Amino acid sequence: MMDNSVLLSVKQRFGIIGNSPLLNRALEVALRVAPTDLTVLVTGESGVGKEFFPQVIHAHSARKHNKYVAVNCGAIPEGTIDSELFGHEKGAFTGAIDARKGYFEEADGGTIFLDEVGELPLATQVRLLRVLQTGEFMRVGSAKVQKTNVRVVAATNSNLMKAIADGRFREDLYYRLNTVPIVVPALRERPEDIHLLFRRFASDVALQYKMPAIALNEEARALLENYYWRGNIRQLKNVAEQISAIEESRDITPQILAKYLIDESSAASPSVTHSAKMEDMNSERELLYKILFDMRSDINDLKRMLADLHSGYSSYRTTPTHSEPSEVKALLPHTPVVSPMVEEYAESEVVEDEPREITKADMQREQIIKALRRNGGSRRAAAAELFMSERTLYRKIKELNIEE
Repeated sequence: MMDNSVLLSVKQRFGIIGNSPLLNRALEVALRVAPTDLTVLVTGESGVGKEFFPQVIHAHSARKHNKYVAVNCGAIPEGTIDSELFGHEKGAFTGAIDARKGYFEEADGGTIFLDEVGELPLATQVRLLRVLQTGEFMRVGSAKVQKTNVRVVAATNSNLMKAIADGRFREDLYYRLNTVPIVVPALRERPEDIHLLFRRFASDVALQYKMPAIALNEEARALLENYYWRGNIRQLKNVAEQISAIEESRDITPQILAKYLIDESSAASPSVTHSAKMEDMNSERELLYKILFDMRSDINDLKRMLADLHSGYSSYRTTPTHSEPSEVKALLPHTPVVSPMVEEYAESEVVEDEPREITKADMQREQIIKALRRNGGSRRAAAAELFMSERTLYRKIKELNIEE
C-alpha cells in the first residue's frame, strides 16, 4: 500500500479530488509503472478524468524533462491521421508544400498520450503496432525508416474487446497497448467523492464570478450521491455550474436539484450508445429502400409478363387460320390456351382466401434470406449488399429466426 502522503501530494499537484479506494488504486498503479517504459492503457467511461493519468505517469518518469504530447485520435480526420502521427514529405499529397514532423518524431525521448485510441483506422493501427514493436516508422510519402524513442500511454472509453470481435481493432495491437491496464472508476462507483467534487465546482464558479457559493441540504446531498451520473465528472461539473448561475437561492433543496438532473428512467440504457442507435436506424432505412426497389422490379417483371401474354393472344386472334384446335395446340405445345377473358383477368384482382398481412419483419426476413442465398451464405457479402454492418445482420438473423 502506497503512503497516503504521496497520493495526497499527487492529487494536489494535478487537481484530483477524491478519496475513493478505487481512485486511489488507479493512482497507485500509475505511480508504480511511471519509472518504467511499459506501455499503459487507461480505460473508463467518458468524463471520468482519464487524461490526468498519463500526465501523472510522465511527471514521475525519467522522461519528465522531455516533451509530453497529447493527441486526440478521434478528432483527427481519417485521411490525415497518418500524416499527423508520423509526419509527411514534401509533395506526399495535395497541400503538402513542405516536409513536416509527426507527433512521434516531435515526442522523441518523451511521452505521447493517444486519447480515444479505439478510433484509429485499421491502416494506422498497423503503423502504430510497428512503432510499439520496433520503434520504427516512415513519414507519409517516404521510403526512409526513422527511429523514435517514445513512451506510449493510450486511453479509450470504448470496449476494445468488442471492437476486436467486430473487426474494428487489431488484437495484437490491443495486447501491445494493454501491457499495464489502469481502470478509472465511474463517478457512481465512488459516491463518497461526489459531494466533494460538487462543492469544489460550486466554489470555483463563486470565486470566478464573485458570488456566494451554493450549498446542498442533507436531502439534496442524498439525491446527488444516489444519482446515476451517466456523464460522470463532466456532467456533475455542468450541473454545479448551471445551478450556481441560474438559481437565486444559495440553499439548494432536492426540488431545485431535481430540475437539473435528467430522468434516468426515461434515458436510454447505458449499453445502447447513440452511434449504435443511429447505425440500426440507417440499416433499417437502407434495407427498406432495397425492399421497395426489389418490389418495383418484381412489379415491372409482372407487367412485362402480362403484356407478352396479351400480345400473344392478340396476334393469335388476328391471324386467319383454318387449323383445328388440336393443330393449334401442336403448333404451340408450351403455350397455355388463353381465355378471351385474359384482358379482364389481367386487370382484375385474384380473389383468394383472406391473406395474412405482410409485416415489415416479413419483408426484412425475405430480403436477408435472398441476400444470403445470392452470396452463398456469406454474412459479410450479404451485409454489404444490404448496406448494413455484419454485426447488425447477425442480430437480425437471430431476431427473425432465420435458419442459414
